[in-house]
Amino acid sequence: MPPKSTPKSKSNQNPHFKPGSKVEIMSEEEGFRGSFYTGTVVKATRTSKFIVEYDKLFEDEEGTKPLQETVNEFQIRPIAPREKKREFKFSEEVDAFHNDGWWEGVITEVNEDGKFAVFFRSTKEQIEFGEEDLRLHREWVNGAWKPTLEGEEEEEEEEKEEVKEKENEGSRNKRKLVEEELTKEVKRRVNKKVPDTTQEKPIESPKDAKFSKGMPVEVSSDEDGFKGAWFSATIVEPVGKDKYLIEYQTLRTEDDSDFLREEIDTVHIRPHPPQTIIIDRFKKLEEVDALYNDAWWVGVVSKVNTFPKYSVFFKDSNEELEFQHSDLRPHQDWINGKWVTPSKALKL
Repeated sequence: MPPKSTPKSKSNQNPHFKPGSKVEIMSEEEGFRGSFYTGTVVKATRTSKFIVEYDKLFEDEEGTKPLQETVNEFQIRPIAPREKKREFKFSEEVDAFHNDGWWEGVITEVNEDGKFAVFFRSTKEQIEFGEEDLRLHREWVNGAWKPTLEGEEEEEEEEKEEVKEKENEGSRNKRKLVEEELTKEVKRRVNKKVPDTTQEKPIESPKDAKFSKGMPVEVSSDEDGFKGAWFSATIVEPVGKDKYLIEYQTLRTEDDSDFLREEIDTVHIRPHPPQTIIIDRFKKLEEVDALYNDAWWVGVVSKVNTFPKYSVFFKDSNEELEFQHSDLRPHQDWINGKWVTPSKALKL
């Protein structure tokens, strides 16, 4: 009797990542983590790994041999969709093309020359870009782009229908008055570069801020596994130029005898976010901070569950976790001495 044949394992059958598919590849190298580079799937392995070839990264200095790497499935995604024409606005989340890759950032200035200042959380840098090097930021979640181009088109159609209904209900004079007020509001926000009125007034930049003893702050870490997380702390005292001794409010020493203290530079310190924004319900795709393992982590609401629960997707770890409403807050960035709430579009 012949021996039974062992079933052969099938190679990865993800329809989005077949050999020859154009993709974007997320780098995990220090200094490049979170950036995406275009390439092609060369081979799908029998595990959740893929062999990819980069378009603009090379193995040799002459640039004749494209770099090939084996990457995990969570590191690749299809080429992100992009509008043919878009008017970018203050505080929008965008991807900026820089050093042959796409980097996630937020627009902090809309200049008169058509350029846009973009702030990058990962490097805490602000760089100026032209419209041609920007695209609306999107996330590849559960095999789909969020938000989708189709969804935006549907929203535009709905807005047009709403305008028509208003025209039928009201007089042309009233419609004209509304449009004038909206135009004034757009100009005021864009030209003056101010965030939404629900935000707190700008306070001084951390470069000039004199953190006082006992002041509540938040502190970020550059350690692997904790990048992007903000821990609550208190200023103990200054210990030199642009450096402070802080005491964590939740982290304790190894012997658990007291709260942990560290010397931190001002690049990693920011004031405690204002409590002026009160949210009754978070919406799908809204950017939030989630309290997890004693720190605040930035994520995106991927699903609104039975209140008060939400599913939140974390891009850096490619994880989706469930949180209570009380463990979430609207995400804000401390940029140039201002608290800025990123948004996909200005809502008037």
